[in-house]
Amino acid sequence: MKSKWDTKIAEKIKHPLDLRVYSSRLLGSDPTLVLHGGGNTSVKFIEKDPWSKPIELAYIKGSGWDLGNIERAGFSPVKLAELCKMLEFEDLSDSKMVKLLRASMTDPYAPTPSVEAILHGLIPFRFVDHTHADAVVTITNTQKGLQFIKEIYGDEIIIIPYVMPGFILAKEIANLTRELDWHSIKGMILMNHGVFTFSDDAKTSYENMIQLVSKAEAFLKKKKAFNVKSTQKTPIVEPIGIAKIRKTVSEKAGFPMLARLKSDSISNIFAKGKKLNSYSQQGPLTPDHVIRTKRIPAIIEDFVPKGIDQFSNSYITYFKKHASKGLNCLDSAPRWAVLKHTGVLSFGKSVKEVSIIDDISKHTMQSILRAEKLGGWKALSEKDIFEMEYWELEQAKLITQKISPVFQGKVALVTGAASGIGKACVEKLVSQGAVVSAIDISRDIKTCFSSHSVLGIHCDITNQQKVKQAVERTVLEFGGLDLLISNAGSFPRSLSIKDMNSDIWNHSLNCNLTSHQNLLSLTIPYLEEGLEPAVVLVGSKNVPAPGPGASAYSCAKAALTQLGRVAALELGSLGIRINTVHPNAVYDTNLWNQDILKKRAEIYGLSIKSYKKNNVLNTEITSDDVAELVCTILGKPFSKTTGSQVPIDGGNERII
Repeated sequence: MKSKWDTKIAEKIKHPLDLRVYSSRLLGSDPTLVLHGGGNTSVKFIEKDPWSKPIELAYIKGSGWDLGNIERAGFSPVKLAELCKMLEFEDLSDSKMVKLLRASMTDPYAPTPSVEAILHGLIPFRFVDHTHADAVVTITNTQKGLQFIKEIYGDEIIIIPYVMPGFILAKEIANLTRELDWHSIKGMILMNHGVFTFSDDAKTSYENMIQLVSKAEAFLKKKKAFNVKSTQKTPIVEPIGIAKIRKTVSEKAGFPMLARLKSDSISNIFAKGKKLNSYSQQGPLTPDHVIRTKRIPAIIEDFVPKGIDQFSNSYITYFKKHASKGLNCLDSAPRWAVLKHTGVLSFGKSVKEVSIIDDISKHTMQSILRAEKLGGWKALSEKDIFEMEYWELEQAKLITQKISPVFQGKVALVTGAASGIGKACVEKLVSQGAVVSAIDISRDIKTCFSSHSVLGIHCDITNQQKVKQAVERTVLEFGGLDLLISNAGSFPRSLSIKDMNSDIWNHSLNCNLTSHQNLLSLTIPYLEEGLEPAVVLVGSKNVPAPGPGASAYSCAKAALTQLGRVAALELGSLGIRINTVHPNAVYDTNLWNQDILKKRAEIYGLSIKSYKKNNVLNTEITSDDVAELVCTILGKPFSKTTGSQVPIDGGNERII
């Protein structure tokens, strides 16, 4: 591990809090040191209170902030004297500790200080850094962890046996260091937890961290336990199996979950390990991860969800074994699962959450595989992990979580998604929490959306094989399929039946009918495994009220509507809803251009402006209007409705 300290940058920073931000970001930029909000840092200096009297403060990383992008606002100012005075208590509950910490802050609008705040105050140095360095925690989580740590560091650190974070840990370290000359050591190793370094200058504290972690890495390399590689072939993956697993996980969780498969080198080795059933079921890399990953992963064989049921039952048993009176059990769904001989699945309510699980599980697997080369992985006990998972302060974080959007954790597929109605539907779904596979014949689809919740796929919907690949890619990316908006279509140029060109006729039927039938056929197996599955077909006003010169389009859309009615009859017993919307006069789509608009307006003897509002309400219908209706039909208000046809046309006299 190399120092990233840039003297030229650091010399320009004058304020100690800004220097604290700089070195904290250096730590946070390295995922082998901290992951997703892990670790904490602090700095002490004197400021003036509102009465211009000097007061010594400890600015401590606030709860909920990530070291990788922390700013000044992410540090909470706490009166140092009051912080240290808390150590006089013989006992201090977590809730009371938090109240005292907040009462000791000079800025009531700052975030709640880290639970390690008292410990940061205890350490008699200006700068304090704390990480969960992979290399160090890997070594501590082995059969001979304590022996190895002593061998690596000798007297340059002190070793702290595992103790729950917060007041208990601070009190334990206070007792252990009463006679300690703090200047005689470079840091502390907290067994199964992490590393602390400190100094009166930011650079030394940071580089002490780099040096201590580097020694751990060097030890792993010396023992030939650092590199984890695989040359094995990529395994065969069954998308339908993943969809079934994801459905079972969501049912156990009580809310929709996404799923993503990893079959990279580390995941592959881990999933094929002969001791998988042993090393994967011991516990996390560091107890801080349990709130995100649960204690252990599920183990699944042959893509059969049975392993999820087994995990759920075991989790409930684990809760009953360790729970005290009045404690409520969290959901019993795993947050990651090992697919034997294949790879690893991560589960979460959003792409961000899945990515976090991905990262944590990757670091955990790598550490376990390294530890196995050092004599065997040995995590903390069930009881220790349980206490962290059901820790009062961790539970408080869950209680404060916001109400989920209506489609949170749902997977949608939208065709014709690069513009018009399709694009509006994608944007509306994402705004309501869904992840979306956005399909379009335009190559622009790959850059249409900046959200990580959208997978843009270039695909000609009339190409059956390409559509099949797109559907499978959707399932592999997000874990399944719940919502389908079959929207793609084309409006051929106006021709009378007498003058109809067979190519135009066949293309319209292929694009506006057959492609929808093919898509529906390919998605039904996944919709069967979906969560409250629903389909919306985008029809047209031309179904109930066709216009002259549009036979190719009108007939195809009429047949599509009939397809939807039959599908509703066939799929109702599977819980799949099929409804059709009939938009009219939606002119901000690629189906329309000025030439077509002009010709259609002339047929009715209207100007283009009047033609756009040629309805009872004298209003123009936009793609956003249609998207709003489509998402409403996909949601709870229409949960008991199938086989319906809903117009969105401002009121058409011919239909009324």
